[in-house]
Amino acid sequence: MDSTAASDTDPFPPEGDAGPSSAAAATAPGGAAELPHPPQASPAPLSRYESQKRRDWNTFLQYLRNQRPPLALAGCGGAHVIEFLRYLDQFGKTKVHAAGCAFFGRPSPPAPCACPLRQAWGSLDALIGRLRAAFEESGGKPEANPFAARAVRFYLREVRESQAKARGIRYEKKKRKRAPASVGGRVGETTCTSSSSSSAAAAAAGSEAAEEKGLADAPPSLP
Repeated sequence: MDSTAASDTDPFPPEGDAGPSSAAAATAPGGAAELPHPPQASPAPLSRYESQKRRDWNTFLQYLRNQRPPLALAGCGGAHVIEFLRYLDQFGKTKVHAAGCAFFGRPSPPAPCACPLRQAWGSLDALIGRLRAAFEESGGKPEANPFAARAVRFYLREVRESQAKARGIRYEKKKRKRAPASVGGRVGETTCTSSSSSSAAAAAAGSEAAEEKGLADAPPSLP
């Protein structure tokens, strides 16, 4: 055997610099090379609704932390939610005329006035819907959800009625159409099904419109 050839091949390569054969043997049993794993797919981006819901939830939690003394989520009730909604009025973009304003009750005032800007009722209603869902998704119990409190519903109703008078806008709920009477059972089933589908489509359209309004006037994140 040639001693020069034997000395050129080091049977024990230094640590951290293993050759291809030793690396393959270390990655797979029996010395068989393991195929590289395919790259993992990145998570799907959040929808516009989910992104806004997360921002709203973080804004509310920051609002609680900014209180003096800071308020824990477990001690939050309907009164605190109403205070939060009133706090958001300073970021509103909707002109709400006062009772003494010359444009009170006029939907399209011809000139500007000094009345303050407020959060629109549709924005607040959509915001409460997102926060109510975020509370339960974060582990909160439905029966302890402060955003579903009766006081919050009454407050939103008052805001809707007062803004409707001040802005001269009527907020009406869409009435559900009744299915006409039919002679045959199968015809009646078809009529009811079509009526239910149209009602569901109208409700979905109204929900999307309110949601778009809420997203447009969403409050900014707190510092």
